[in-house]
Amino acid sequence: MSEATTLRLRGIKKAFGEQVVLGGIDLDIPLGSHTTVIGKSGTGKSVLLKCISGLLPPDAGSISSGDSKGAPPCSYMFQQNALFDSMTVEENVALPLREKGKAKKAEIEERVSDLLGQLDLTAARKKYPAEISGGMKKRVALARALITNPEIILFDEPTTGLDPQRKYSVFDMIRSYRKRFGFTVIMVSHDVPEVFEISDKIAWLDAGQIKYWGSPEDLLANPPEDLKPFLNPQLTSV
Repeated sequence: MSEATTLRLRGIKKAFGEQVVLGGIDLDIPLGSHTTVIGKSGTGKSVLLKCISGLLPPDAGSISSGDSKGAPPCSYMFQQNALFDSMTVEENVALPLREKGKAKKAEIEERVSDLLGQLDLTAARKKYPAEISGGMKKRVALARALITNPEIILFDEPTTGLDPQRKYSVFDMIRSYRKRFGFTVIMVSHDVPEVFEISDKIAWLDAGQIKYWGSPEDLLANPPEDLKPFLNPQLTSV
């Protein structure tokens, strides 16, 4: 982990043609914490994650931590895990290291084996994604994200399409492995208010701006007027 304690976003803007998605985002995200970004569909939550990760270049603004430009090493977990069906579990996990081409075969095998053991996936190492459960697929995707030792893991709607029981299992997985490995979580989620239980900070993104930034406790105690309807999942979902 770096000595920096905060990921700083300043004036992050992103547009696609005439559609402004991010209109100047300022955030100070504590490294080592769990931050969840909420907001209506189409407000740019996933775009913000991709700008942080470097998958999309912002049109303007800066991202830094400590004295360094850009974010610390990041991994990105996509909504549907994005595992390769033609690869075994261990091959999927090893892929980021092989793509970088800097680690030797023996080192890759050792790191993959160690990580699979820590995530209780050793018995599944030779299986293909179609042969394992949905929960195991999530852990394989997390293992692949962890294999490069990132400081930040970006989770884009990790519980999409899951029933309530499996949803909470994913939340528990993220919470427990964050404590074990010490990575920073920045997550996009529609699961309000359930996701508040594992979040240190909440960022509400609306109309290209951050309209709330703070703890879930403060948000629930004194929510912005426009956000109140979305805090009751029986009324609607963000």
